Order: sequence, then C-alpha cells, then structure tokens
Amino acid sequence: MNFESMKLNRDRFGKDEDYGKVIPEDEAFELLNDWVKNEKLIAHMKQVAHLMAAFAETKGLSESDQYRWYLAGLLHDADWEKWPESHCRLIIEELESRGVDPEIIRAIASHGPKYFGVEPKSDMDKMLYAFDELSGLIHAYSLMRPEGYVGMNVKGVKKRLKDKSFAAQVSREDISDAANRAGISLDELIQFVVINQIDTRDKFLL
Repeated sequence: MNFESMKLNRDRFGKDEDYGKVIPEDEAFELLNDWVKNEKLIAHMKQVAHLMAAFAETKGLSESDQYRWYLAGLLHDADWEKWPESHCRLIIEELESRGVDPEIIRAIASHGPKYFGVEPKSDMDKMLYAFDELSGLIHAYSLMRPEGYVGMNVKGVKKRLKDKSFAAQVSREDISDAANRAGISLDELIQFVVINQIDTRDKFLL
C-alpha cells in the first residue's frame, strides 16, 4: 500500500462552530454498519471505543466528554474496509459533513501519524493512537488463551510484543511511539487495556 497517498496534507478539521456537537448512538452505528461488514473490524472499533470511554472516565471527564472519546474510537477505522487507500480521509469528510466536533475528527485524523501526517496533540488524539494497535495485539493474545483476558498479565503481553511473528500486522513501532507520546509507560497501558476488557460494563452500545 502506498502510505504517501494516505497523507491528509492538512492539520485543521471540521468547523469551529461545531465544537461539542456529536451524532447520536443510533446514527453512529448506522454509519458503522453501513460502511463495515467485517465483524472482526467492527469488534476492534467497539473495543477501542470502550477503552476510550473508560480512560476518559478515569480522567474525571463528564459523560458527554466520555461519549465524544467513545465516538472517536468507534468510527476511527470506519472507511478502512471499503476504501483502504483513502483511509481515514473518507470518514473525516463524512463526519465533517455531519457537523461533528472537530476534536473527534482530529483524533481520528491523528491515530496514525506516520500514515496520515497529522501529529497527535490532545489527550484524545494520543489515547486513540495508543489504544489502536495495542488493543489489537492484546485481543489476538486473548484468543489464544483458554481463559481469554481473565488472568492475563503484563509479562505475557510483553512476551507477545517481542515475538515479531505473533500478530505480525501489528506495528510494534507504533505501539512504542504512541506510549511515549501519551507519557504513559507501556506496562501501565497494557494493564489498563487488560483490566478494561475484563470489566465489560457497557455504558453505551458496545
């Protein structure tokens, strides 16, 4: 894939007058289910959405802000299956056309800085980048364990990280870079993902 073609070549997204605006859950899921047929990809986006909302809650953010973080996670890969060469240009344009909060759109635009050319700046940006690849690797690890996430520990996850043949499509470079940008140790990030997968309280429509 030509990553250069994925560069967005801009750093501003949405309109200032749309700050704080979101689409409701049913509209978000209608978009997701219309664009994405791959159940594994949908599960990944739901997983990242759950982690985003959980992290926002730990930061003491309001439920409305938690939902904004949730939406960023839920829709970040919505155009990947149908239009991989235009990922994430099309979901950005779609959300801009619907008047969605620019911070949500920018978080999506920055979840792969080396691909899209947009640097993560806000906490929402950084955590979406941090959870994206890492959660995918940890989920792959859970599928090979009889107990899934139950009893999973940091040591086991880091062993899989070191094994480049395991979940080979997951970028170890991106995981390390994202943790550094977020200012959170890799161990802490792993522990958060594991704990918040065992805790399956679904505040929205996961």
